[in-house]
Amino acid sequence: MLVLLVIFMITAPMMNPGQIDLPSVGKSSAAAIAPVEVLIRKDNTLAIRDHSKGGVEFPVSRDELTTFLKQKQETNSEQSVVISADKNVRYEEVINVMDMLQQQQIKKVGLFTKPR
Repeated sequence: MLVLLVIFMITAPMMNPGQIDLPSVGKSSAAAIAPVEVLIRKDNTLAIRDHSKGGVEFPVSRDELTTFLKQKQETNSEQSVVISADKNVRYEEVINVMDMLQQQQIKKVGLFTKPR
């Protein structure tokens, strides 16, 4: 038993571990699409900030929001939407907006938070 242990101790460092050739991945050729930010204010009014057009902010109603997002989805089906709500807004309002986005078949929805 001792002889086998010595043989393994001597031969183990001499063994070359197998090398793995990993495939390389190039960068994506498509540029990332700027998200559309839906703002929910303290008084439950909505606004849109379109980052693809310089971050211009304008107030909208719920119907105008759905119309705007339909137009964005027609031009690009991978359009992402970020919800930015005031911290004093009820959770129910945020869920209502998320439900509206789901009805519009928007797949990429996120919540905007401020770091501490």
